[in-house]
Amino acid sequence: MRMGKVCNMEKILSVLENIKGYLPLIRLADLLDVAIVAYLVYKLLSLVKSTRAANILKGVAIFLAALWLSSKLNLRVVNYILSHMVEWGVLALIIVFQPEIRRILEQLGSKNIRLLRTLAPEKELPELERAIDQTVLACTEMSRTRTGVLIVFERKILLDDVVRSGTTLDASVSSELLKNIFFVKAPMHDGAVIIRNGRILGAGCMLPLSKNVNLSRDLGMRHRAGIGMSENSDAVVVIVSEETGSISVAIGGMLKRHLQAETLSQLLHNELMPQQEETDKARFPLRELLRTRRKGAQNDEEE
Repeated sequence: MRMGKVCNMEKILSVLENIKGYLPLIRLADLLDVAIVAYLVYKLLSLVKSTRAANILKGVAIFLAALWLSSKLNLRVVNYILSHMVEWGVLALIIVFQPEIRRILEQLGSKNIRLLRTLAPEKELPELERAIDQTVLACTEMSRTRTGVLIVFERKILLDDVVRSGTTLDASVSSELLKNIFFVKAPMHDGAVIIRNGRILGAGCMLPLSKNVNLSRDLGMRHRAGIGMSENSDAVVVIVSEETGSISVAIGGMLKRHLQAETLSQLLHNELMPQQEETDKARFPLRELLRTRRKGAQNDEEE
């Protein structure tokens, strides 16, 4: 036992000495290179997490393991077939991951465009806040009349292609305008309204349907289009069911259903104006403390 421990210690010391010899050779560029690769791997894993791409990557890993085993076990025919399949593998992965690759490129392009718009953020926030209030008011009223609604709040990823599928507008958001657009006999009531920076950019727009096969069967085309839009972008999609009048919000492929007006308002403010919420908390900490205590007291009364 002692001899084994001594041998293990000698191996550890030899490894540490080798590492110590390599340390002076490491440059700042090498550290930057490793950091960039680690970040790209992290973004790739976070992108495919909880999506169909994760299952595809598992299949690729199994395929590579089979290729390695066929080489080690000298299975010539299997190794020949698998190795030739690898030659077309890169092209196949690009085709399979086309939506994810497009989403990454859109995010990169949108961030550069958004940098040009940060010169006057104070002008955008009040109009966006008014748009949220008017949307909540309109959805609440149309929920009572069971009018189908599909409203998309654009965020970092620009939705110009979606806007071109409908009628281009440039109008302030108001509850009356939204109710007129989604009126049953209106020509644009079947499509979606796109809102950018607190203004209606387009109406009657067609959205991509969700490819998630695990969605509930009681969800109609309007809900599937809203979820599909949230899967292909970072947009926040508000949906009112024509059958039940229930209000829902789709974010990141997830659907939050049966929302009340207060919950809808709070959710939209948190998702679309997070910086403004943090600024208010920093500037008025006492007001935020009183608001939190008031909410806690209301919850206690309800219980």
